[in-house]
Amino acid sequence: MRCNPKPMGQKSSQTPAARGVRVLPRKSRSTVGTLCLIFGLMSIACTQLTGYSQESGAEAEELDPSVGYTPKSPRELQRSLTKLQFDVTQNAATEPAFKNRYWNNKRVGVYRCVVCSLPLFESETKFKSGTGWPSFFKPIGKKSVATKTDYILFYPRTEVHCARCKAHLGHVFDDGPQPTGKRYCMNSASLQFVAKPAAEDGESNKTGDQTSDDQK
Repeated sequence: MRCNPKPMGQKSSQTPAARGVRVLPRKSRSTVGTLCLIFGLMSIACTQLTGYSQESGAEAEELDPSVGYTPKSPRELQRSLTKLQFDVTQNAATEPAFKNRYWNNKRVGVYRCVVCSLPLFESETKFKSGTGWPSFFKPIGKKSVATKTDYILFYPRTEVHCARCKAHLGHVFDDGPQPTGKRYCMNSASLQFVAKPAAEDGESNKTGDQTSDDQK
């Protein structure tokens, strides 16, 4: 049995390097500490920025228009709509071209759903399409209208309906003007036009009943 040559309680005189432990120079240890502090501050800043972006996006995101909406019964719809409005919005009928209410409307305002009054299109996006129906190059919001494919004419078309009450509005085509390249060809019977007050509208409403074509 071999005894420990050093008395108990006596500290070893060996340095960490002599014991096989790698020790960084004092300057290196200072540099590492500084880097750790910098990375820590950067992490905190990134977390705060990420949180701000998420909150901003949440505020900018459109609300689902169907939330809280109670659909009308068929009887209520028949009472509140004309026969043409009911046929168009509920049975996907199409009104005659050039013989509808808004194809040539030039007044400044907002076009709402005739069933639930959801804002759908602004007059600033209405353009002269030559089709005889009111045409727009974009809806008022990303969630104001929805689409689906129909085969009523035995070939696929993109049907447009109100995102809140599902009322049929018309169809959308890829032959519209820039910046969207879309043509939302709507039925006047599915729309309710609300003009802006005269103070906001200026002189544009004075020409609202001229009959040259679809738009200004």
